[in-house]
Amino acid sequence: MHQRIAGRLTGRVTKWLVLAFWLVVVGVAGGYAGKLTSIQNNEASSWLPASAESTRALDKLGPFQDENDIPTVVVYERTSGLTAADVEAATTQAARLQQLDGVVGKVVGPVPSQDKQAMQTVVTFNFGKDGWSRMPDVADEIRAIAPSGHGLSVHVAGPGGQAADSAEAFEGLDSTLLFATAGVVIVILLLTYRSPVLWLLPVVSAGVALTVAQGVIYLAAKHFDLTVNGQSQGILTVLVFGAGTDYALLLVARYREELRRHEDRHEAMAFALHRAAPAIVASGATVILGMLCLLLAEMSSTAGLGPVAAIGIAVGLLVMITLLPALLVICGRWVFWPARPSFGSVEPTSRGFWARVGRRISGAPRKVWVGTAVLLAVASLGIVKLDATGLTTAESYTKQFDSVLGQQVLTRHGLADTSSPLMVVADGGHGRQVAEALKGVKGVVEVGDPVVKDGVAFVAAPISGDATSQAAFDTVERARDAVHAVTGADALVGGASALQLDVENASNRDNRVVIPAVLVVVFLILMLLLRALVSPLLLVGTVVLSFGAALGLSALLFHYVLGFAGADASMPLFVFVFLVALGIDYNIFLMTRVREETATRGTRQGSLVALAATGGVITSAGMVLAATFLVLSTMPLVAFVEIGVAVALGVLLDTLIVRSVLVTALNLDLGSRIWWPSTLDRPGPGRHVSTPARAAEPGNEAERVRV
Repeated sequence: MHQRIAGRLTGRVTKWLVLAFWLVVVGVAGGYAGKLTSIQNNEASSWLPASAESTRALDKLGPFQDENDIPTVVVYERTSGLTAADVEAATTQAARLQQLDGVVGKVVGPVPSQDKQAMQTVVTFNFGKDGWSRMPDVADEIRAIAPSGHGLSVHVAGPGGQAADSAEAFEGLDSTLLFATAGVVIVILLLTYRSPVLWLLPVVSAGVALTVAQGVIYLAAKHFDLTVNGQSQGILTVLVFGAGTDYALLLVARYREELRRHEDRHEAMAFALHRAAPAIVASGATVILGMLCLLLAEMSSTAGLGPVAAIGIAVGLLVMITLLPALLVICGRWVFWPARPSFGSVEPTSRGFWARVGRRISGAPRKVWVGTAVLLAVASLGIVKLDATGLTTAESYTKQFDSVLGQQVLTRHGLADTSSPLMVVADGGHGRQVAEALKGVKGVVEVGDPVVKDGVAFVAAPISGDATSQAAFDTVERARDAVHAVTGADALVGGASALQLDVENASNRDNRVVIPAVLVVVFLILMLLLRALVSPLLLVGTVVLSFGAALGLSALLFHYVLGFAGADASMPLFVFVFLVALGIDYNIFLMTRVREETATRGTRQGSLVALAATGGVITSAGMVLAATFLVLSTMPLVAFVEIGVAVALGVLLDTLIVRSVLVTALNLDLGSRIWWPSTLDRPGPGRHVSTPARAAEPGNEAERVRV
């Protein structure tokens, strides 16, 4: 039945209908895909759940501030000491800043530091809902009014400066990642296929999948409040190209096998789809369900990534099992030139590199898997060097941005960042008590007078140091303890530092909830696919071991080589989800082939044949996925670099060591026991399994002993 369906998809007429369908779909989706960047929401406050204290505080801050206000700090520094001319110039500039378009309220400053080497001026802008996108131009206007020079340095910092620098960091993100990812995929496909033409079909298919996925995601964000930010959009590009190309590699490899067995290319593709589609669909389903587990996250940004990634994978899967087969059949055998797979030719994988690796492992499989597992476990110990407790503003970028330099000046000279104070709201009758409680909190520089509106008291309290540092988070915790102790005040502590702290806490909670959920989903899919319990448990265990080794080695690399101060709190979760959900793909590709071969060859010989047949394509797929994720490291954001490097390293470990060596060695050592409790590979009526000596080479159907 499945073969008939596969045949209909790639028939002499239906192949053209499939092509026409996708041309129409991509034409419609293209208009929406181009608008996806315009609906990104990169504000930290929009990433948090409604239950977070800072979010609840934000809901009560409406009478006291406009959520579209963008406080911006102009920071001045002269290390030899500010001159009277410096102060006079800054005062004149403050008056000019007051006249800028979008300025609300009164410009405050310049306020000098106690050491008289720095000063700050605070100006607040409001351009409405989409005002954050205008901050790069505003920052340029500020620099034109207050230029550096003659020993006086000037920086644009605070939320406004950070918004401007963030826009620069994400500028051209989609196109940069798209071209870089496509370039990497093209190079690897050229090396894999050794054909000047064949690479084009998977790349075109991946491009169609990405465009359609972006269009669907735009509509979901526009009409169903799906959170899309720069991070999720960047990962979408990498994910669709990486996973989509993986599926394409598996299908093309199986199609090439079938072209050696079938003279008619339509028949060959029908057989290829029939045999490869279950593994591809199972892999896609694993990734989709794994990504949807992110919906369990409290972090709205993390929960939003789940549907974004799931939509990307679902569209990519659909394209690769419909459009790509149609394109391959339309083009015919010549697309493989110069290595065209002619009818009746011998499948070369039986004598290739992975066949030799399998023979070496078969000599002492238990020693191989025990030794490999021990090495991976030792590599996992590097996790002790992973400080995933969040990054300060200065630690978040791989290059020095102006807002970071400005924040460092404020910290260095003991100036409180008045643009990012603690914002405390409480019952209107307890404002004075809350303010008094804050005055005794270490790290709070000053406490403003309570302001009461609509029965709510508001107290602003600037704090010392970087608002995104651990010291600031400690101040928030102390402030919360202090104001929560005021009976009847129902006080809530919000503000930039509180938001960042709640992001870290929510991320840590998500790690504890989502990771086990992903493991359960992956195990259930493997159990259904392989119809066994032992092999799914072994596969999940090997992927977790691979994740541990990848995270451990990455932590050592980040600490000792790249010199990163730490990692984002959500980084372990993202790396885990991508490695487990995507890494299990390769085990699915391998084990579905092992199961297929076991029916006629037995588990041990079937494992060797499966490794020989799939080793090359899985290695190529792993190289593509690793390279595409490594493209993320080109972004000037530490979080992107760390996710890209860790996932790339984990994928390489998984394809080159875990799947090829560890899993194969376990299969060879345990034999038919991996299929427990099914009866596969057990003697029974009418069942005859070929011995290794009689086993056919991959693809030689005539020599198989049928069940």
